[in-house]
Amino acid sequence: MRIAARTDIGLVRDNNQDSYAACELEGGAVLAVVCDGMGGAAEGALASSEAVRVVKERVAERYYSGMSDISVRSLLVASVESANKYIYDLSLTDKNFEGMGTTVVAALAIESFVYIVHAGDSRAYKITDGQIYQLTRDHSVVQRMIENGEITAAEATDHPSKHIITRALGVDEEIRTDFCQESLDDGDVIILCSDGLTNFVSNDVILELTSKTNCFDLPGKLVDLANQNGGGDNITVVAVAH
Repeated sequence: MRIAARTDIGLVRDNNQDSYAACELEGGAVLAVVCDGMGGAAEGALASSEAVRVVKERVAERYYSGMSDISVRSLLVASVESANKYIYDLSLTDKNFEGMGTTVVAALAIESFVYIVHAGDSRAYKITDGQIYQLTRDHSVVQRMIENGEITAAEATDHPSKHIITRALGVDEEIRTDFCQESLDDGDVIILCSDGLTNFVSNDVILELTSKTNCFDLPGKLVDLANQNGGGDNITVVAVAH
């Protein structure tokens, strides 16, 4: 498997509150994590960087080749829960840290499967056979409104509540995550990203660019395109090619 990543401050923000990890584990497995911090500029950056650190360390320490599907799921979920508890406890140590938190999407690609856990609106996509599939469901106010039939997906693009998320690490002592497991075939690409990409680059354009760009150049090309389209937020992209 090949892995590449890029993060960028964008054209509007004063700080980059996104963080990521992308590394190879025992037996050729690949771990990727993307977090998008919230709160004050310094606090959001701290929350995202610490979440990435905790998830990466926990998974790297406990992963071994041959783990069962159930064990992999337990490892990923427990690692994110540990990050949540760490950030929540950290937020109690300083008044300036109150309200800080972060999204998280973490993927562990092992041979012919990818395992994904997430909370918030950072996303995971799978590109396969000329199609793009969003593997994660946004935990956000507008996503809930779409599902309730209150607005359309097109209306959600410019909705004033677009940036309000309903789940984030560090906000409460416990976190509820979503998990999925997907097959991986040769040629498939997994993309993890913050909403700085998806708010400025459509799924169809992500698919088109992926189809004509190698894995190592893809994150940079997507980041550049998000900036060309406004760059209104921090942008982070991690790509894993099977």
